[in-house]
Amino acid sequence: MTDSRVSPADLELRLVRYFTVVADELHFGRAADVLRLAQPSLSRQIRRLEQQLGARLLDRTPRGTRLTEAGEIFLPQARELLRTAARATASARSAAGHGPFTVGYTTNLIVTPAVRELRHRYPEADVRAAHLSWSEPRDALLDHRVDVVAARLVFAEDGLEITPLYEEPRVLLVPLGHRLAGKESVTLDDIADETLPRFAGIDGGGANPPGHTRLGALVETLEDKLELVAGDDVVSLAPAGFAAGLRPDIVSVPVLDALPVRVVLAARSGERHPLLAAFRRAAATHLVPAG
Repeated sequence: MTDSRVSPADLELRLVRYFTVVADELHFGRAADVLRLAQPSLSRQIRRLEQQLGARLLDRTPRGTRLTEAGEIFLPQARELLRTAARATASARSAAGHGPFTVGYTTNLIVTPAVRELRHRYPEADVRAAHLSWSEPRDALLDHRVDVVAARLVFAEDGLEITPLYEEPRVLLVPLGHRLAGKESVTLDDIADETLPRFAGIDGGGANPPGHTRLGALVETLEDKLELVAGDDVVSLAPAGFAAGLRPDIVSVPVLDALPVRVVLAARSGERHPLLAAFRRAAATHLVPAG
């Protein structure tokens, strides 16, 4: 007897996306609103997906909708399938030169002159800029949310092509009144007994001195770090570029023997977008140390 079910290669991504929305909402009515579909139509599409898979994914109960065991297993794979399809689409469009060219940048790095030059040289191109938090560059590149990133190198390099721009010395951020606040400079020995923050989503060795084990609260944003410093909970190393425009209850002190921070352009390994080389040239001219 011939199995009439479609092969995995024939799964419709549209139906898979409908399923993930229903799984998120656990309610067909709310999911239909999100998808802007009529509820009966959404129900038919989900049944069609279940027929293709040969497994029931969702059960309706008096309290709403719940995932079956098969649905629980299929859901993470369905989400990964959609992410993979999105990345493949973005990659193909990028290689063909279609779609926007998006330049990512992190805090206190100014890409405007390089972006402006690229727009001037290629007026037909859709060149965009997008701010990223310090922990986002790697994921933003690999997920094709951006095509190139100007960032401080505190993330893993595998799968990426790194172009060095310059190095920034480090400063120590301390609250007003701290014992080191009035110093002209400090060394790493001066902070050996100080509590430093832990960092989420970045290479901790790139943010704190190697071997420093006295770590305090976990921080995920620059604002979180500055709040902890101002509150005298931690002191923190930072690139000298952060010293400008600090909040008035924090001072910066140069650190003589801390390794500098590398400011780089990062792109996906093998990236073939036709504007990438031109942006690298523009960045080499315009992305320079402040001052």
